[in-house]
Amino acid sequence: MEAYTDFAQVYDELMDETPYEEWCDYLVTLLEKHGAAKNDIGVTKEKDETDAECMEKNLAQERNTILDLGCGTGTLTELLARRGYDMIGIDNAQEMLQIAIEKRERSGLPILYLLQDMREFELYGTVGAVISVCDSLNYLLEEPDIIKTFRLVNNYLYPQGLFIFDFNTVYKYAQVIGDATIAENREDCSFIWENYYHEAEEINEYDLTVFVAGQKEGWFRRFQEVHYQRGYRLEQMMDFLVQAGLSFVEAIDADTHGEVTGESERIYVVARKGTETAANQKVER
Repeated sequence: MEAYTDFAQVYDELMDETPYEEWCDYLVTLLEKHGAAKNDIGVTKEKDETDAECMEKNLAQERNTILDLGCGTGTLTELLARRGYDMIGIDNAQEMLQIAIEKRERSGLPILYLLQDMREFELYGTVGAVISVCDSLNYLLEEPDIIKTFRLVNNYLYPQGLFIFDFNTVYKYAQVIGDATIAENREDCSFIWENYYHEAEEINEYDLTVFVAGQKEGWFRRFQEVHYQRGYRLEQMMDFLVQAGLSFVEAIDADTHGEVTGESERIYVVARKGTETAANQKVER
């Protein structure tokens, strides 16, 4: 079944303690550390500007555009746009993307949102960086799907472009949250989050039951969703990068910002565009 349908309505409220601003700060640190810069170059042709100069400015804009892959409701996308980056957001959950679009209407930020599956996304040009955080890649349960996605990322990256993503580890699902139940009660909504870890497949199933206050006092609407995420190991992700033609740069424990260990629950990976692209490889559709 589809994830993030009814849940999209209350996603931001239930995720209000997520440190998006801290994540944004750290992503900007990584982007600047590895050579990605903010875009402050317009693309409108000036009066005495040659066609070649205008083309160079257009290429500069592509180089300084960031794709947020699996952008959800656009909270992080908006934060990066406020930092001066030209942002594109892609997500395959229409309900989540609609909320992102409503945020854009309120903020007036020039963000392009596209309803696409990350395994088959298409862009009009290249981008200087691709980010994918908040365990979006863990929703890809099959290894060929991750490789396919990575090849497309490589294809659309500007030369020397960066790919920064995170993922939840097998350790996190198996030892930390697997088979745990989390519940929270709020005035307008409440939820029960039940985890079931399937060891053979290394897949975490979480069953969400959400109660949302209705228009009539004392009445609540109940809905359920089932999500599946697969845990991965760093060595697996490094192998997927190689198969996609990307170059591994570094890995960081997402919680400590230090060295990755056997007990790292979430890991950031920084990779760079390689020599192969989806245009010269066979990309299975």
